[in-house]
Amino acid sequence: MIGVRTVIDEERGLIMKIKREDIRNIAIIAHVDHGKTTLVDQLLKQSGVFRANQEVEERVMDSNDIERERGITILSKNTAVFYKGVKINIIDTPGHADFGGEVERVLKMVDGVVLVVDAFEGPMPQTKFVLQKALDLDLRVIVCINKIDRPEARPEAVIDETLELFMDLDASDEQLDCPFVYASARAGFAKKELDDPEVDMSPLFETIIDYIPEPEGDPDAETQVLISTIDYNEFVGRIGIGKIDSGSLKLNQDCVIVNHHDPDKMKKVKIGKLYVFDGLKRVEVQSATIGEIVAISGIPDIHIGDTLCSPEKPEAIPFQKISEPTISMNFMVNDSPLAGQEGKFVTSRHLRERLFRELNTDVSLRVEETDSTDSFKVSGRGELHLSVLIENMRREGYEFAVSKAEVLYKEDENGKKLEPMERALVDVPDEFTGNVIDRLSQRKGELQGMSPLNAGTTRLEFLIPARGLIGYRGEFMTDTKGNGVINTEFAGYGPYKGEIPYRKQGSLIAFESGETITYGLYNAQERGTLFVGPGEKVYGGMIVGEHAKSDDIEVNVCKKKNLTNTRSSGADEALRLTPKKELSLEQALDYIDTDELLEVTPENLRIRKKILDGTERYRAKRNAANAAKSK
Repeated sequence: MIGVRTVIDEERGLIMKIKREDIRNIAIIAHVDHGKTTLVDQLLKQSGVFRANQEVEERVMDSNDIERERGITILSKNTAVFYKGVKINIIDTPGHADFGGEVERVLKMVDGVVLVVDAFEGPMPQTKFVLQKALDLDLRVIVCINKIDRPEARPEAVIDETLELFMDLDASDEQLDCPFVYASARAGFAKKELDDPEVDMSPLFETIIDYIPEPEGDPDAETQVLISTIDYNEFVGRIGIGKIDSGSLKLNQDCVIVNHHDPDKMKKVKIGKLYVFDGLKRVEVQSATIGEIVAISGIPDIHIGDTLCSPEKPEAIPFQKISEPTISMNFMVNDSPLAGQEGKFVTSRHLRERLFRELNTDVSLRVEETDSTDSFKVSGRGELHLSVLIENMRREGYEFAVSKAEVLYKEDENGKKLEPMERALVDVPDEFTGNVIDRLSQRKGELQGMSPLNAGTTRLEFLIPARGLIGYRGEFMTDTKGNGVINTEFAGYGPYKGEIPYRKQGSLIAFESGETITYGLYNAQERGTLFVGPGEKVYGGMIVGEHAKSDDIEVNVCKKKNLTNTRSSGADEALRLTPKKELSLEQALDYIDTDELLEVTPENLRIRKKILDGTERYRAKRNAANAAKSK
């Protein structure tokens, strides 16, 4: 076999393992927006994956529409490039904390990682999270200081900060002795020293081949493949992706599925089709051996964490449990007066089927049945995690309603209430620091540290309950005039911090169903900020704006001007409306209160009260107040 080095067990004089010198398996890890996907783009381009005249989109690895629009990676992607006869399997991982479940599991497939760090921002919360995971698995790390062509770049200082992070995470001496590479993924060059010429990505390729260990194993042993990712294709169904740890895989081979966390699982299966990665394509092969990352189809109920083994030796590979969700929402059938008019899939059966299908590919998600057949409790790692699911479903033609995000509490051994805590790093211009500290303190945040970042910018570090951040991001952007950056990471569970006021403003509630009229809107806009414009359908109990004061009030936005002999309907033309406030999905999820729902359809987002009838709403509020008093 080409590119194979044999490792001999001297004691027994037997050939035990071989090293695949022709393969390297790496993952690209980093904080969100530090340039992982752009770096992978360059590695693909410079390894000759694309034809010289081929038109290539930016961030070619971000295949999902939402990924492209938001500029974030949500699902990890596999690709492979060839450099000087060596195949480098690359996994591009998400950088956002909400998709940490993706990172945790794909690291099991690789022998080393390239840690990308922004030459200006330095290590951020998620940098720490992904590096911790890599060090725990004893993976080799190459540090790539990216964006060195930025005018404000400070690569030397960032190297010191990165080494400090390694020491904080108790890295071994070998891990501390890792190579550093300087790069600009956008400009398409890498170099080993800062004063080296800016040519191409070869220095990074060379470092990967020299420093990342070759995969090793016994090709003659019994087969073991740990499934770390699941892909889905409507033509072939579920596709399991994993690395061959030992033995080999062949087409039509008989195997059994076992699972480390489910000892009773034992299922006989047959390999339908076998693929390896080549650039952005999957290439069908007859067989593959140790060290290769493969995709397997033809097994309908294969899951993440399963091990494919030979029937002769069914032994599961240990697989770490994925971090638990910290936040939940109720997804329910839309029962508003406008229900079923815009969506393609509207029933509880449709909703149930779609949510449980999501579990096939998203390991960090939990879906539970509730007392009602029309409602499901969906738990995830954060607001972004759940909002991406909502947006995907909306684009697929689903129509449903969601409740306000709530955190998942726990109890300690003494029965005391615990809640999820977040570590928030906030970079703000100096003039806004007082405002941000004040706001986060009101939301039970504790200031842990404060340091100048560069001229005119300060970095604040807070420990804050996860529920204190719900609905804060919109406020934060207003308070910092769009100049602030906030990054968070899960910091474990801590004692319950008491009540947090969510929203100071009340809602403007539509009094009756109908179509909005300029005259009615003109009168309503004096009371606050409107979310609707003229000619829109509304219904009684729907929220049409934000009240300037703290209480909810009903307004009649469908009100017409009464015509008289002396007044014509054309007089409306003189009325000037303030432009309505368009809420994005995230803003709407942030805005809704505990007694409200967000109605999601392929065409519209509408906020409404859970109880649409005004009299019933008042009665429920009064009963809740009486119940609270009697306690």
